[in-house]
Amino acid sequence: MPARRVIVLGSTGSIGRQTLEVIRALNALSDRGESDLRFEVVGLAARGRDPGLLTQQLAETGATTVALADPGAIAAPEAAAPPGPCVRTLHGPDAAERLVREVPCDLVVAAMVGSAGLPATLAAAELGRDIALANKETLVAAGELVVPAARRSGACLLPVDSEHSAIWQCLQGAARAPAADVDGHRVARADCPPMATPEGVERVILTASGGPFWRWPKERIDTATPADALNHPTWTMGPRVTVDSASLMNKAMEVIEAHWLFGLPGARIGVLVHPQSLVHSLVEFADGSVLAQIGAPDMRWAIQYALCHPRRLPGPARKVSLPALGGLEFCPPDLERFPALALGYEVLAGGGTSGAVFNAAGEAAVAAFLSAEGRIPFGRIAGLVRGAMTALGCSPLRGLGDVMTAEAEARRWVAAALASERGAAHNP
Repeated sequence: MPARRVIVLGSTGSIGRQTLEVIRALNALSDRGESDLRFEVVGLAARGRDPGLLTQQLAETGATTVALADPGAIAAPEAAAPPGPCVRTLHGPDAAERLVREVPCDLVVAAMVGSAGLPATLAAAELGRDIALANKETLVAAGELVVPAARRSGACLLPVDSEHSAIWQCLQGAARAPAADVDGHRVARADCPPMATPEGVERVILTASGGPFWRWPKERIDTATPADALNHPTWTMGPRVTVDSASLMNKAMEVIEAHWLFGLPGARIGVLVHPQSLVHSLVEFADGSVLAQIGAPDMRWAIQYALCHPRRLPGPARKVSLPALGGLEFCPPDLERFPALALGYEVLAGGGTSGAVFNAAGEAAVAAFLSAEGRIPFGRIAGLVRGAMTALGCSPLRGLGDVMTAEAEARRWVAAALASERGAAHNP
C-alpha cells in the first residue's frame, strides 16, 4: 500500500505536534511489519516563531515544503536543517493556502489556530482532499462555504475535536448507504462527515468538562482572573481554547460544528456537563438506545482515528482505566452562569455572517480578558460577543471575502465598545 501523503497546517502547535507523534508511532508499526499503513509528511505550515522546533520537524519528517505565515519568521529553515532534500519555503499570509494548492497530498491536517487556516482549509475542500479538521473556526465562521465545497469535490471532513470524533464513532454502522446526493450535493462516503443524519438518530449530545468554574456561583465566575480561567482541571490547551472552555464558549462553537458535520438542526444537538472528561459525546436513537464513546482526555486517539479510519491500530494515546468509570457525573449546563453557550444556537438560527462575527468578537474579547492592560472582567466576554452579534446582525455569506469583512467589523466593534467603556470609567 502506498504511503498516505499528509500536509500538517499548524505543525508547531499542540495538535500539530501530537499529529506528528501519532504519525511516528504508526510508521513505527509499519517498520516492524505490524501494519501496512504508512504516512509521508510532504508539507508543514506554521507561523515560524519557533525555528528550532520547525527545523527539528523538517529533519524528522523529511518534508520538502514549508509554509511560514509570519513575515518576521525565520527566513530559511532549510539553512539550519541537516543535509538532505532541498526544502522549499513559502512566505506570507497566503503561504499555507499555496502549500495546499501546490503540493499533492491525500490528507490535510487543519490545526492552525484562529481564522488564519481558513483559506488553506477551504482550498483543500475545493480540491477534494480529505481534511482532518482540528480548527474550530473553519466551520464556525465559514461552514456555509466549506461544507458545500467538500460535498461538491467529495472531500471528507474528519473531525479531530474529541467531541465530534466521538459522535462520528458512535454513528459508525448507522450510516450504510453508498455515495449519494444530499440537497443536490455529492456525499463522498456516507460514513464520513459531512454526512446526512443517519436514519433513527434522535439527537447527539456533546459533553463539556465545565472547566474550572462549573461549581462556582455566578458572581465569582464574573470576576474570575486569567489565572483562574487558565487552570483547566482535565485538558492542556492553548490560552484561547482554555478560556473558551471556562466560559463554555467553546461548546457553543462545537454545537455549530456538529450542525455542519452531521446535518443536524440546533434542536437536535444537546450539551451535558461531564467533569470527568471520559465520555466525549453520546448519540440517542429512536429506539431508546444511547451510544457513548469513552476515552482518556488525550487528543491523540481522536487524531489517530481521523488518520486511520476505519482501521484501529495501536497508538500512543493513554488508555482508560475502567474502574475510574464508577464515578461519572452528567448535568445540564446552567445558562445563567454560562450564557456564552446559547450564542452557538443563535448563530445557527441567524446563519450567514453571524458565525464569523461570533468567532471574531469572541477572539477579541478573550484577548482583552488576557491582556495585562485594560483587562476586562471574565463575565464581560459573552456580553461583548452578544453585543457584536446584535449590532452587526448577519448578511449573506457568498465567499471568503464576506467572512473576512465580517470578522474585521466584529473586531472593530469590540475595540470601540471597550474604548467607550474605558472612556466612561475615566470620565464618570
